[in-house]
Amino acid sequence: MNSVKGKLYLIPTTLGDCPPEQVLPSEVFRVIAGLKKFVVEDIRSARRFLSSAGLKGHIDGLEFHELNEHSTVSDVEALAPLFDDGADVGLLSEAGLPAVADPGADLVALCHRRGIRVVPLAGPSSLMLSLMASGLNGQSFAFRGYLPAKTEERRREIKLVEKESASMHRTEIFIETPYRNDSLFEDLLRTLSPSTRLCVAADITLPTETILTRTVAQWRSDKLIIGKRPCVFLILA
Repeated sequence: MNSVKGKLYLIPTTLGDCPPEQVLPSEVFRVIAGLKKFVVEDIRSARRFLSSAGLKGHIDGLEFHELNEHSTVSDVEALAPLFDDGADVGLLSEAGLPAVADPGADLVALCHRRGIRVVPLAGPSSLMLSLMASGLNGQSFAFRGYLPAKTEERRREIKLVEKESASMHRTEIFIETPYRNDSLFEDLLRTLSPSTRLCVAADITLPTETILTRTVAQWRSDKLIIGKRPCVFLILA
């Protein structure tokens, strides 16, 4: 007879350096307090988050397993025994919400294949918060992930994304590695049509939060230096 399997809890984290209680509901802290096993993208930052979330002084008694962009299929499969004998496991991400633009999705998929219950917990999503605050179309939208890093390829992709946005009246959402924010922003201003609306949403939920929506023509006359901040870009042509 098969042993009882534990559950996988998808645990949201803060989107930056702020007190967890400002952005996370009480249920998240209750669940965290009852877990001993965690699958995390980065052990060091996971320990720091869990300490701030009420486990300070108890971190050394926890079990950590890394799952990141370098993990292989066999690495993911090797996590399956964590759920044996009814043990619950928490999944932590560097992206705010586990499994959204995040390698943790592979563990979630494994759990579905193995019949392990997956429990998502509520928390901040930079994608949804930026869409809410953008004033763009919240009825039809698509998350495009990262655009190409090379300039020419990126500009071609921007034109394609803008064309699709116009034809479907759809908000297009994408992100970038923080050190490339300003170069992407420059390419957007060079490539998009003047009437296309562009929202820049940086440092969401933090004291330095910036969320601004303007036409490309307006941005060209009043540019913003984004810097190396977590940022979401949204356009509606």
